[in-house]
Amino acid sequence: MNPGHCAIPSGGQGVRPSALLFDLDGTLVDTAQDLSTAANAARRSCGLPALPVERIAAFVGQGAEVLMRRALADDPDRSAHADRLAEAMRVFEAAYARCNGELSKLYPGVLQGLGRLRDAGLPMAVVTNKPQRFSEALLERMKLTTFFRFVQGGDVVAHRKPHPEPLWQAIGQLGSTPAQTCMLGDSRNDALAARAAGVRILLVTYGYNEGRDPRDEDCDGLVSDVDAFAQRMLEP
Repeated sequence: MNPGHCAIPSGGQGVRPSALLFDLDGTLVDTAQDLSTAANAARRSCGLPALPVERIAAFVGQGAEVLMRRALADDPDRSAHADRLAEAMRVFEAAYARCNGELSKLYPGVLQGLGRLRDAGLPMAVVTNKPQRFSEALLERMKLTTFFRFVQGGDVVAHRKPHPEPLWQAIGQLGSTPAQTCMLGDSRNDALAARAAGVRILLVTYGYNEGRDPRDEDCDGLVSDVDAFAQRMLEP
């Protein structure tokens, strides 16, 4: 753990936020099984053997295309040939449309925490790199739509996280400001986007972090689950 990085602060930091942003995959919902099913269908279409769920999960975080580039190469730092990628994406998207949410599950504390925050009247939105149609369908299947004003997918903005633009756009829609907004995520992408946007960022201790320890990220704190995050946000 880097000195000064992501030490867990005490108290509510003195200011209750006026809006909250949430990452989706790895923060609210464990989607690794379904993503693995679709990614391995694409690998098989290219004559490649299936990869373990844990390996596919390590490739999650920067959207579907990056996931497939990594999955085809079986390497987080390499990319597939463009022709192969195009066919793999077609297979992946068709397979994921069928299985999205099938084996996914909410992380512990999600319903309790979101319920606390909704009861407190805090406006909330999901900001994810996942494509919009898959994000909306997943929230619907997980029965989470009523908690959020909207979900903003990675394909409806010019830049995905870690660029700050998705956060700024969501904050504007919620009628807040960066200084009055807090985000909960699970990865370096979330931390970098929040820092660039001027938003307070807390990270969960689980999720998909591309092999990086969340304790080493530049964030404002770690929380064990969404309910712990909610309690911290509502502290006087």
